[in-house]
Amino acid sequence: MGFKEAGAAERREAAARAKQALLQKFKTLHVDDAATLEAKRAEADAIRRAADARREERDAIRKETEAAEAARRAAEELEAAARRAEEEVADKARKEEEYLAAKAAEEALDAERKAARDARYAARKARKK
Repeated sequence: MGFKEAGAAERREAAARAKQALLQKFKTLHVDDAATLEAKRAEADAIRRAADARREERDAIRKETEAAEAARRAAEELEAAARRAEEEVADKARKEEEYLAAKAAEEALDAERKAARDARYAARKARKK
């Protein structure tokens, strides 16, 4: 061993001192950071609560909008159903009117044919006499 070389015991002591100094540095750093860390935690908690409140507000607005849209659609569907019912009633009345007109025209045609037939029959009878 040379005179500049440290022995194993000295190296061990130097390592222990370095370890102790590092531990002491960490302890003082940790004590200083505890207050900062607590402040950051409180700030993060406040941010989280504000975000939750905004999310709840957006959800409430979305639900209100969805309810209004559902009510609007229901009103439109009701209005469309009423319109269809009116159209069906009008269509049924129109068909009934067309049917009655066609029936009256057919009856008039039948009466005209009968009158023509009766006239031919009367003419035949008149010729035979």
